[in-house]
Amino acid sequence: MRAADWDSRDLSGEVHEAVEFVDVDMTEATGTGAAFTGCAFRGVRFNASVHIDAAFVNCTFVRCNFFDATFTGCKVVGATFDACAHDLLKVSGGDWSFADLRGADLRRAAFENVRMREADLTGADCGGARFARVDLSGALLHGARFAGTDLRGSDLTAFDPRTMELRGAVIDPLQSIVLATALGLDVRD
Repeated sequence: MRAADWDSRDLSGEVHEAVEFVDVDMTEATGTGAAFTGCAFRGVRFNASVHIDAAFVNCTFVRCNFFDATFTGCKVVGATFDACAHDLLKVSGGDWSFADLRGADLRRAAFENVRMREADLTGADCGGARFARVDLSGALLHGARFAGTDLRGSDLTAFDPRTMELRGAVIDPLQSIVLATALGLDVRD
């Protein structure tokens, strides 16, 4: 699929497997229950699109723009993001486990109530973003920056404060114990 205009298209119920989308305009596309499996998206514009209960399983996104896109209850398991723009991306609920977001600029993104188990955020810049109630267990986080990020309610068991930037991050009291333990401190009552 090359240079197609899917602006404002209703993707509800569509199923695509092993399709390559190149320079497709999906600006303001909407839909519930769309399924993309093993697809490649190159230079696709997802600007202001809204995806509800959709699946993007084992998909690859290269140089895609997700400006102001919303993903609610979506399954984005095993997806790879390379050189994508994530400004004002909003993710609520769903499963982004094993997603590869290495080096991604997520400073203006918001993730809430999302499962991101074993996601790769190596070198990602999440400074100032919102990661509230996110399951980051087993995530790869070496060199990630979470300075000023709201992390309240998230699973921080994979965090190693010695290998990442956390200055000014907002956490809750229980998370402070997890981080202190990760630093080798013996926390006692």
